[in-house]
Amino acid sequence: MKNESLIFGIRTIIEAINSGKTIDKIFIQKGLQGELSRELMNLLKKEKLSFSQVPVEKLNKLTRKNHQGVVAYISPIEFHDLENLTMQIIESGETPLFLILDQLSDVRNFGAIIRTAECTGVHGIIIQKKGGAPVSADTVKTSTGAIFKIPICKVDHIKDAMFYLQGSGIQIVAASEKAAVPIYDIDLKTPTAIVMGSEGKGISNSVLKIADHMAKLPMYGEIASLNVSVACGVFLYEAIRQRL
Repeated sequence: MKNESLIFGIRTIIEAINSGKTIDKIFIQKGLQGELSRELMNLLKKEKLSFSQVPVEKLNKLTRKNHQGVVAYISPIEFHDLENLTMQIIESGETPLFLILDQLSDVRNFGAIIRTAECTGVHGIIIQKKGGAPVSADTVKTSTGAIFKIPICKVDHIKDAMFYLQGSGIQIVAASEKAAVPIYDIDLKTPTAIVMGSEGKGISNSVLKIADHMAKLPMYGEIASLNVSVACGVFLYEAIRQRL
């Protein structure tokens, strides 16, 4: 991760949060004490920002400078509000095409998916605040800059975002090997949000239950699985094929 996205020091991080900077990750030394640290913790609670408590050795690896027990990464992009973005797309008269990433963890896969999504005209990518791959310098590099051209929405809970999209007339299509039908049998010409799961576990069962459709890709090899960014590309280009 590039050093320019890293900030450290309690007061510095408090000021960054208060100035509206989008903080991607915060690491706080275990057992940190003091009035200023309590002020930071209260601010994190107020702003509903998640953080990780780590040993001081972890912080010392991130920076050799006087970090005062706190290190954070500033996101290289500003995130979009899902409701505002959805309304803008619907009002524009375009047929919405969203991509939902459920706990995707690899930044290179994330970057590759962003690049494909931009090329296929996806209107927005939805990720969860906790548990997914960070929007880091590595993500920016792998996306070859596409991350600056496509709106990304960070939400508290993927399921709530799905309920909102469904309430806005947008169907949810989950990519799953558990599906009975191939993606080619799903009508993607209508407003659609495609859900892709994590590299190891796929889409969580609670998310699958909410989806309007489950769809799979035909598999003929012995491995019977694709890299998630490759599978995502196939799904998105099938949507484009149907919409041409």
